[in-house]
Amino acid sequence: MSGQSLLVPGELSPIRSVPGNIRRPEYVGKPAPTPYTGPEVQDSDTVERMRIAGRIAAQAMEEAAKHISPGVTTDELDRVAHEFMCDHGAYPSTLGYRGFPKSLCSSINEVICHGIPDSTVLRDGDIVNLDVTAYINGVHGDNNATYLCGDVDEESRLLVERTRESLNRAIKAVKPGRQVNVIGRVIESYAKRFGYGVVRDFTGHGINSSFHSGLIIPHYDAAHATTLIQPGMTFTIEPMLTLGTHEYDMWDDGWTVVTKDRKRTAQFEHTLVVTENGAEILTLP
Repeated sequence: MSGQSLLVPGELSPIRSVPGNIRRPEYVGKPAPTPYTGPEVQDSDTVERMRIAGRIAAQAMEEAAKHISPGVTTDELDRVAHEFMCDHGAYPSTLGYRGFPKSLCSSINEVICHGIPDSTVLRDGDIVNLDVTAYINGVHGDNNATYLCGDVDEESRLLVERTRESLNRAIKAVKPGRQVNVIGRVIESYAKRFGYGVVRDFTGHGINSSFHSGLIIPHYDAAHATTLIQPGMTFTIEPMLTLGTHEYDMWDDGWTVVTKDRKRTAQFEHTLVVTENGAEILTLP
């Protein structure tokens, strides 16, 4: 594995502004969102709006990822994604969500999720997860992917490749009438082949007009996850695989989650709508 030194928090830049004509999610300026009480199954109009949000989120992530290179700061990646979303009439969903100060999450190496973009400089050999969510027309689209920065060691490259494959396999397992635990069963059984840890305490989630609707999608074989998958349901699948333990620590910022053994971790995510025969990915660029 790469001999990179462990990450430490950097300095935050000022909060970026969003044009006043762009609609904000209801939680902006509040300590927490209003609990969602609507259905998990969405009508065709909501799904169509989510396609637009998902496409913008995917394009914003793609645009930011073009700038991943040794010497670039994670704050610069945040700026690129922020400006792309605003230019396309979308609000960056993470900005102001429960006080999160930035427009994407940037999680490097041992960071499982929710890393805050700051003055941290990317290094040759890093792996970098970008998690981007866009809000437009009253709905959210959420996706993330892990990218290679420069010359990355083989163990880390394989972890990234296999985490992407675990998501692909999980999406194929989505069928109406199955329980949502089939998703985690597929991911965990695949990850076990390689001795990877599967993060348990951070999950996929229902998404629609709410960023997190309350529906939970575990990425491990969770016997309690018996919710039946139905056509029209919209949710994310976002497996987090690790080179070691699935256990974690959290930084003092209350957001940045790192593996307890500080070994590397990768993640991929799409927002889906369940169809009569399977699932459609809504977060395609």
